[in-house]
Amino acid sequence: MYEEHRVGVVIPMYNEEQFVSDVLTGQPAFVDRVYAVDDCSTDGTWAEIQRHAATESHPTDVTTNSHVANSVSPDGGHRQRADIVPIQHDHNRGRGGAVKTGYKAALNDEMDIVAVMDGDGQMDPAILDRFLDPIVAGEADYTKGDRLATPALREQMSNWRLFGNVLLTGLTRVASGYWEMSDPQNGYTAISRDALERIDVDDLYEDYGFLNDILVHLNVHDADVIDVPTAAHYGEEESGIRYRSFVPLLTVLLLSRFLWRLRLKW
Repeated sequence: MYEEHRVGVVIPMYNEEQFVSDVLTGQPAFVDRVYAVDDCSTDGTWAEIQRHAATESHPTDVTTNSHVANSVSPDGGHRQRADIVPIQHDHNRGRGGAVKTGYKAALNDEMDIVAVMDGDGQMDPAILDRFLDPIVAGEADYTKGDRLATPALREQMSNWRLFGNVLLTGLTRVASGYWEMSDPQNGYTAISRDALERIDVDDLYEDYGFLNDILVHLNVHDADVIDVPTAAHYGEEESGIRYRSFVPLLTVLLLSRFLWRLRLKW
């Protein structure tokens, strides 16, 4: 627990075999449950997740169309482990789809705050408390990383990444109504249970536009969003976003969500 709040961490993974161990073992001691969601990887990601969770059975969860691995209790029944909950999709749904599955599992387990970190090792678990503090203090419903907060942070990004993030920041500000928000593509986030229950998780976009879409949904429900300055950590991992195709598709999504937000709020 963190300041009397139960904390769950959702980790979406797709072909992250080489990063699984570090990401799972590096979680802070105050994290109550880690939801490692394998989005139908084609490498050894699922095997690595299972190895760390030391699971023994894999019953099917028909509500998420995935496989949730549980441990076996002394009486022969199944119970989820208190640390790592392995979940495997039986078909690839995209990053957003994996996060949605983790969100639902965390809600079912009555987590008070649910954070999200990518499975590629770019996000530092040691600074998770920075994302939790504004929520615990009642200052925010949703916190997200911001790699554009200062010139020093922006210098850590390539010119192409920086251009893409600045462009998408502008588009997402218009669509979401959060005019002070920046770096919407930053997947390091945390959300309160109350905010997560207010939005329609099933209606959220399932691919890389998920991060932009959830901001629009949060605004519709008058949620407070705070950016957390975060350094970029780029190593051997490769981004799955291809801006030349992603930006036009996301623009269409944001336009439709912008009109949807205006209709609901005004």
